[in-house]
Amino acid sequence: MSSLSRELVFLILQFLDEEKFKETVHKLEQESGFFFNMKYFEEKVHAGEWDEVEKYLSGFTKVDDNRYSMKIFFEIRKQKYLEALDRHDRAKAVDILVKDLKVFSTFNEELYKEITQLLTLENFRENEQLSKYGDTKSARSIMLIELKKLIEANPLFREKLVFPTLKASRLRTLINQSLNWQHQLCKNPRPNPDIKTLFTDHTCTTPNGARASPVSVPLAAVPKAGGTYPPLTAHTPFQPPPAGPSLAGWMANAAAATSSVPSAVVAASSLPVPPNQAVPIMKRPTITDYQSAESEQLMKRLRPSGHGVDEATYPAPIPQPLWSVEDLPRTVACTLSQGSSVTSMDFHPTRHTLLLVGSTNGEITLWEVGMRERLFSKPFKIWDIQACSPQFQSVAKESSISINRVTWSPDGDLIGVAFAKHLIHLHAYQQPNETRQVLEIDAHSGAVNDIAFSRPNKQLCVVTCGDDRLIKVWDMHGQKLFSFEGHEAPVYSICPHHKESIQFIFSTSLDGKIKAWLYDHMGSRVDYDAPGKWCTTMLYSADGTRLFSCGTSKDGDSYLVEWNESEGSIKRTYSGFRKKSAGVGVVQFDTAQNHILAAGEDNQIKFWDVDNTTMLSSTEADGGLPGLPRLRFNKEGNLLAVTTVDNGFKILANADGLRTLRAFGNRPFEAFRSQYEASSMKVSGAPVVAGISPNIGRIDHIDRNSPAKPSPIMNGGDPASRSIDIKPRISEERPDKAKPWELMEVLNAQQCRVATMPETPDQASKVVRLLYTNSGVGLLALGSNAIQRLWKWARNDQNPSGKATANVVPQHWQPNSGLVMQNDTADTNPEDAVPCIALSKNDSYVMSACGGKVSLFNMMTFKVMTTFMPPPPASTFLAFHPQDNNIIAIGMEDSTIHIYNVRVDEVKTRLKGHQRRITGLAFSNQHVLVSSGADAQLCVWATDTWEKKKSVAIQMPAGKTPSGDTWVQFNSDWSRLLVVHETQLAIYDASKMERIYQWIPQDALSAPISHASYSRNSQLVFAAFTDGNIGIFDVENLRLRCRIAPPAYLSSAAINSNPSVYPLVVAAHPQESNQFAVGLSDGSVKVIEPLESEGKWGTTPPTENGVPNGRTSTSSATSNPAADQIQR
Repeated sequence: MSSLSRELVFLILQFLDEEKFKETVHKLEQESGFFFNMKYFEEKVHAGEWDEVEKYLSGFTKVDDNRYSMKIFFEIRKQKYLEALDRHDRAKAVDILVKDLKVFSTFNEELYKEITQLLTLENFRENEQLSKYGDTKSARSIMLIELKKLIEANPLFREKLVFPTLKASRLRTLINQSLNWQHQLCKNPRPNPDIKTLFTDHTCTTPNGARASPVSVPLAAVPKAGGTYPPLTAHTPFQPPPAGPSLAGWMANAAAATSSVPSAVVAASSLPVPPNQAVPIMKRPTITDYQSAESEQLMKRLRPSGHGVDEATYPAPIPQPLWSVEDLPRTVACTLSQGSSVTSMDFHPTRHTLLLVGSTNGEITLWEVGMRERLFSKPFKIWDIQACSPQFQSVAKESSISINRVTWSPDGDLIGVAFAKHLIHLHAYQQPNETRQVLEIDAHSGAVNDIAFSRPNKQLCVVTCGDDRLIKVWDMHGQKLFSFEGHEAPVYSICPHHKESIQFIFSTSLDGKIKAWLYDHMGSRVDYDAPGKWCTTMLYSADGTRLFSCGTSKDGDSYLVEWNESEGSIKRTYSGFRKKSAGVGVVQFDTAQNHILAAGEDNQIKFWDVDNTTMLSSTEADGGLPGLPRLRFNKEGNLLAVTTVDNGFKILANADGLRTLRAFGNRPFEAFRSQYEASSMKVSGAPVVAGISPNIGRIDHIDRNSPAKPSPIMNGGDPASRSIDIKPRISEERPDKAKPWELMEVLNAQQCRVATMPETPDQASKVVRLLYTNSGVGLLALGSNAIQRLWKWARNDQNPSGKATANVVPQHWQPNSGLVMQNDTADTNPEDAVPCIALSKNDSYVMSACGGKVSLFNMMTFKVMTTFMPPPPASTFLAFHPQDNNIIAIGMEDSTIHIYNVRVDEVKTRLKGHQRRITGLAFSNQHVLVSSGADAQLCVWATDTWEKKKSVAIQMPAGKTPSGDTWVQFNSDWSRLLVVHETQLAIYDASKMERIYQWIPQDALSAPISHASYSRNSQLVFAAFTDGNIGIFDVENLRLRCRIAPPAYLSSAAINSNPSVYPLVVAAHPQESNQFAVGLSDGSVKVIEPLESEGKWGTTPPTENGVPNGRTSTSSATSNPAADQIQR
């Protein structure tokens, strides 16, 4: 449907509403899908007219469109189901369960089972989660609040929740205008025409042939259903208050009062406005006066959505897959020293580990952060001082000028640099480490505050702004194309963007104004006030559909917001900033992957989900950040560069980013160079971008009739020899060498934080299995008495996050029924059984066994949902399939592995490959299951065919027999496998099942290993020993970085008891990399964290030539020689 046809639908909706055709109005809303009437939707929900509610929704979305839509339909059908149960209408409830709710079982089988279980309850409020369910009216109101949030967040409803602002009876007005026009065309117009129909064109005859006079046909002359036409006041959803100037209104309001000047002053333009066009533009600022076909297309794109097949549309936001906090780059991968305070950073658009850095001494540096190497460094130099303006020559006496901004061109072939005085530089870049001077432009009087690349008319240009209150556009010859004037204060930042083929620029100034410009001479199109009314920067999301801004007021208050372009209003404001930001300056921000926002404030980096105004997470990045750190994501969003107080920067990474950085390993630079040369086109004397002369050094004014000539270099040296710096400069500053590395020894309770879980009446003599909940808010312990205990941390002032922490002691949690989760023991002594436990990914169910049947417990009610697999043989290890919670791998006492389907209560297959009982199971996302047994064997199984791919014997230390329990665990990216045996820790390459590193107990840590686990980010290994010691190892070469002695977390009575107390199991927090918990042989559980002043467990031992530098005897490791060679 065309844009005009779509607007006609809105006019008809208005007409129908005015004429009180209420049912028809809502039917057309639903069938057209152009406007979602929230008021009508609320009325139907409150009335419980569920069929009409779903029918109306169906015009806008379907159940399986995206996660928001699925949640909307689920909440409605769940409410309908609960109301049937509340009326004790079981037949209706069953009908709803089978017909309406069954569709959701595909996505969450456990939830569907739990809903089904409500049928068995006399009152569904007996369910812990529904205990606060009130009456029907209040329940509908509460649900409606949630539904409105989901609808507003759903991209399918974007721009459909507000009706266009129309004058009353707009359709009648258009009809009157049409009839007037028809009357004007009559050959013999009558003074008072009698118009009786709209079905045919109007004509009238006059015997005298009198000329027509302008006629205003009264509304009464148009056939109508009722008497008068009341104004549209009784139907508020149809008449929202007029919004401020909007992006969509640029074309219709170019010369309106939204700009501070009627028209921009355009200086030195190569595209002047023809004189014969200037007057009409100024006199009649209507759409047809100056609007091009492309401009009309832009206006269509920016109206509320509803495009037809005949329109080319800007790509709509694709519903994003679910993601977690783990996707945030929060792990410090490396710290690099720049040597001067870093002012700007930008990652290469395609080489995601190349980071361009600008600093206060005017130096630009290119870093390969994967290798931690400088590829080149360019000190500040003026290329042609004589060609600069006299004003600049008078202030250009400093040896260096600070950089305000560095940026890459979209293809990564050019580097743009904006300096704090007058200049911009453009460099051509050839991978891996060669550059060539391209342009030096005396661009602005005073500071050049920002620089960016854009492509108006498909030609690469440079956009700059400065203290002279101007925005300028330059071509690749240094010719000025546009100079936009309209700001009344220095222009702080620019944000070029495009919608389809329409290019435009947002700009912000120090008086808090936001303006928008097209590449023409019509002045600014909008004039917004930025929150804070001072320094503000603007960015679009990666897919170009969402606009954000972040800024700081003069009082130090910071604001991060999302804009509604179509309305020119703020859509949401993100919370989490301090009232007055610590530090002098402006909060910096960036966005990545269409769903992450990050800002630097309060000596930390703060993260938000773009769809949630509440701060998602924060990190201090191991300390050392300034009050307002600068930051920059790479394009993949898996690396984040942040500045430090000591003239450097840190690279933070998520699991993907760490894997990317590890891929570089310790490759020499020459190997790195050859990699780039093999994959990149070489640049010869020809310009990188068409139209760039390689001889141009600096240009401001250029005579187009004469060829460009080489500019003299006043600061010495030929430009070619100075700009190509083939050998990388290696940073000589090594923080690790500042002082000798020392092993961190935690010897008493004052050197770490410890929280002891409260004792319970059913406390066991031993904790044999221990798990954190996946949400990180609870700890689940399985005791030797076959009883499971759960502790939960509450969200309060002492613990705002509600996550597990050693700062606060949690509460022992039980449902109101007083039930406990006790396993079947099959008349055996649970102390003699091999316990096993596994938790579902959504924390809804826990599965466990202690010598008897496997029991599946509901984590909210503690009720046994089902039992299966009665002995013999007894179950000894449990693991949920990563893609399907209904598939469980069960290790058995008889050395087999059963692949069991809970849904159909059936063993699908039995795997045989071990000689003794199964002691460990680990799934990876590479369709692999690894099993370990008491026979010291590892088996690899293909999960698509369940065939054994490989069997590996654990390499035992000399004199040790190949027996005893063995545990296995994949790291976060499934590339490494941790193997734990009482005699060793070992890390294997998961793809080859070859051992890379091995550590054997010795010296201060010479006791047998009782258990071990990867940390949350897989950078550490927490290992417990039977003498009570705890070792924390770096995964690289399994070097010991910290030892925690028993007095640090145990009482003297526990240490001196007989037998002595020690950790039997270790569990790592799922979100906090330095937090772990231990289950002890006396039945107690403790959470252990480093001191807040330390922030982490020691530092990584330095290495020289692959050997730990200053390594103590207790941190020695043996390793596979072949694997070591690969690592180096």
